[in-house]
Order: sequence, then C-alpha cells, then structure tokens
Amino acid sequence: MNEMSPHTPRWGMTVDVNRCVGCQTCTVACKHANDTVPGVQWRRVLDVETGVFPNVERLFMVVGCQHCAEPPCVPVCPSGATKQRGDGLVTMDYDLCIGCASCAVACPYQARTIVHDKKFYFGEETLQEKTVAHDDRLGVAQKCTFCITRVDDGLENGLKPGVDQSATPACAAACIASAITFGDFNDPESIVSQQVASRPSFQMHAELGTDPQIKYLYETPAVPGRDPGDSDVDGERLSDPENPLTGNAQTFWDMRAAMNFIMGGIGSGLILLTYLMHVMAGLAESAMLNIFAGAGAIIAVGLFFVWLKIGRKLRALYVILRPQTSWMSREVYAVVALYLLGFIDYLQPHPVFHALVAVFALLFLYCQARILHAAKGIPSWRVPLMPWMLMTSGLLEGAGLLAVILAIDPQPLASADPLPLAGLALIVVNVLLWRAYVTKAAENGIGPLSQVILYKATPMVLLVGNLLPAILFLTVMTISPTSPAWLLGIGGGFAVIGGAFWKATVITRACHQQGFALARYPQRGSGTFAAPRLGGK
Repeated sequence: MNEMSPHTPRWGMTVDVNRCVGCQTCTVACKHANDTVPGVQWRRVLDVETGVFPNVERLFMVVGCQHCAEPPCVPVCPSGATKQRGDGLVTMDYDLCIGCASCAVACPYQARTIVHDKKFYFGEETLQEKTVAHDDRLGVAQKCTFCITRVDDGLENGLKPGVDQSATPACAAACIASAITFGDFNDPESIVSQQVASRPSFQMHAELGTDPQIKYLYETPAVPGRDPGDSDVDGERLSDPENPLTGNAQTFWDMRAAMNFIMGGIGSGLILLTYLMHVMAGLAESAMLNIFAGAGAIIAVGLFFVWLKIGRKLRALYVILRPQTSWMSREVYAVVALYLLGFIDYLQPHPVFHALVAVFALLFLYCQARILHAAKGIPSWRVPLMPWMLMTSGLLEGAGLLAVILAIDPQPLASADPLPLAGLALIVVNVLLWRAYVTKAAENGIGPLSQVILYKATPMVLLVGNLLPAILFLTVMTISPTSPAWLLGIGGGFAVIGGAFWKATVITRACHQQGFALARYPQRGSGTFAAPRLGGK
C-alpha cells in the first residue's frame, strides 16, 4: 500500500448497465492479464433477455468477485488462504489453500473456480501456455483479485488506480464503453464515489448482508430505471437452466462431501443415543464402549471421504489453522478431542469420560451442521432450519443404528422402552422440520429448480425415513416386552436410510447456486420496457 496515502482506500467498481454493450472486451482483457485456463473466466458478461413480447428487454451485466465488505468466503476458509486486506480486497493464498471449496459454496456470486487438472486451449500445451502457467492454482480456489498486482505496483509508483490505466484492473482499463469504473469508495472525490452519490445504484444480493463493492448504475439523466416486473422474476423463467440469471447446481461438493455429513451424523448420533441408553436403560458399559469405538470408525469413514474431495490432499492438516471463524476447523478440533477421550475411556472407563465423549460427539455434530449452514451461496443450505435438521436427523439415525445393533446382538437392558420412545420423539421433530423446510422453501430464497427436487424427494423422506420407523417403533412399544428385536432393528434401518437419502439429495441435487439478480432494471427495450421519448412523447 502507498504509505503516503492519508487514508485507507476502499477499492471497488461501478458498472453502468446502460453503457455495457456486451462486447466481452473486459473478459478477454481479464483472461489475458491473469492467464486463466480454458473454462475459467474471472470476469464475465451475462447476456440477459427478459420480458414477454411485446414488452421485452435485452441488457448485459458484468459479474465476478464483488470483494464484499462482509465476504462470506473469508470466515469459512479453514486454512486462512482467503483473507481480506485493510483496503477491502479479498485475496487468495494459493500456497495455503487446501481446495476444500468451502469458499466456493459460500460465495453468492459464483465467483470462484477450482481446476483439478491442466487444460489447454488446443489440446496440447503451447509455448505461450507453458510460459504463463500457474501450477500453484491447480486444485485450489481461484477468483478475480481486482488485478491486485497492478493496483499495488501502481501505488508504489505514485499512480492513481482508476485514473492511471496501468494501475487499474484490466477489465476497467479495457472497457470500450467506459461501463466499468474502478476507484476508491472512501475518497469522495473519486469517480466511483461521485457516480454513486449522483446516480441511483444497487448492489447485487444486498439482502444477504455481504455489502458487495461492485455497484450497478441503472439510470441515465434522461432515462429512469424500473422495478423488476412479474415477467422478470416469475418461477417459469427462473426454472429455465438457459437463463443466465438462474443458478446452476453446484459441483464443488459431490457425494464424497455428502458422505461426511451422512457418516458424521450417524456416528455422532450413535454415540449420543448409546450414552443415553447406558444412563437411562442400563446398557452395559462394555457394550457402550464397543459401540463408541464402532461409531468412531463410522465418523472416520466420513472424514476419509471428505479428504478424498479436497484438491490439495497433502495440505489437509492446514484445516486446523482458522478455528476462530471456520466451522470446518472447529469440526476437526472436536473430532480430535472425541477420539482422544474415546481412547482414554476405552482404556480406563469412567463415568466422567463417558459423558465427555458424548459431549464432544454432540459438539462435532453441531459443527457439521454449521458447516452446511455457512454456505451462503447455496440457498437450500443456508436456511435457518438447516442446523436443526442435521442435528435431529443425526440423532434419529444414531437411534436407528443402535436399534439395528441391538437387534443383531441383543444386550440386557433395564428397560427397552427409552430407545423406541426417543426414536418416536425424534421422528416427530424431523417431520415438522422437513415440512417447514419444504413449505417455506420459496420464502427462504430456495429457487424453483431446487424446490422441484425437494418436492419430489419428500414422499421418500417421509415414508422411509419417518413413517415406517414410526410404525415399527410404535409396534414395539405396544407389544413390548414380547416384541422381537428384529422389528426394532428394521425400523432403525429405515431411519438410517431415510436420513442418508435426504442429506444426499440436498447436498448433491437440490443444491442450486444463488444465481444473479437485478434489483433494478434500466428502462430500455420495447413496449412498456421502452425508454420514454424525449419530451414525454
């Protein structure tokens, strides 16, 4: 930074939607300046067509990393690879990134990309591609930096970013229509500050609290803007995958990531329900310790799958570097404590250790629930109910697996009633949570494409994961103590399957990204969307 600067700048951009002609010069300039590989574009221009004939409109919208004042990608990063500088720029340290994609699913602006294999424009690596290759970007998250090197080098040489072209991000410097302007929002004399002060603007997805630092201008002195109409935001239009504003299903977290939540929920839930059965129903201590060990193995399987998912596997230990903000880091600390206490408890059993194992199992489950909820870029994950859904589902799955275990290897219990009773109570809570989740999907910002998947999955979730277990648990309670153990085990098996099914569905299928949106539109096009004529005629 320039030490002579009297204040800390806040770098950002304005984008004039009326000026942008969709020429893609900014995207080419960005690609040339940053040497991005095929399929990766840090600066994009969306070609947006909206309305219904004869009221139609076409416009172009520049998108990319918004360098938010409150960036959701920063706190979720477990290694500290994603940081925010004092001037607001959100940076990437490719040497620290493990490629877990937490930042990518947290970004509501689809600004991050992860490339795992080398790609070449002509099939084979050219001399130019070899010269400008960035192997440090493989397997890690990458994004627009606002050409941070140009900005910093310019400041060191006494230049003014946003005014001097060589100190200005390539996209803004290259824009032929002057639609993209870069500058310091903390400087009231800067062009961007004056534009925002004198003309109406909007920030994309401002309702998410990210305070993005790309501000879109949509009016001219002669032509006012307009509010989005019904045809701009109707469900059919937003259900069209070809609509550039529609968010696609995320591909960063696949079934390997889902397995971490599935196995983690089952394993931690099993520990908690086993401990409760030990305290409330007299389950033998030796049986409890063996089940604890098996539950730990289940959790380990889930962690192994998530390790397979990360882009830089040899850096996996970097996951512990940001426990102050990252729920993924906290998850690791919780599971390490869980394993350590479980090992001590197995060697030297004691009621205090039993309780501590249960406490850290609960803490691990809570951390997992918060990981998914922190993914602000995926509306179906960030809903307020998600942590509760994951926790109660994990407890139900734990009760279900414990029922299966006791059916296979019956253990003497003071009373068998607490397990099916606990299962029934958890089923009721799970049904209420799922119903609220699906019925309020639109209200919580979940898009039409994800909504359809959730509606189709609901019968399976309710029937297999809740209704069938409830019937069998009730049957066991009704005819107990003569009820066969396998009846309880079958009900428990259904509960486990149902829990795994809804998690896999939400994480790998009903997982569409936020998409893009215009809070206000320029008045241009035909019919009622046409700009008013001069003089009002």
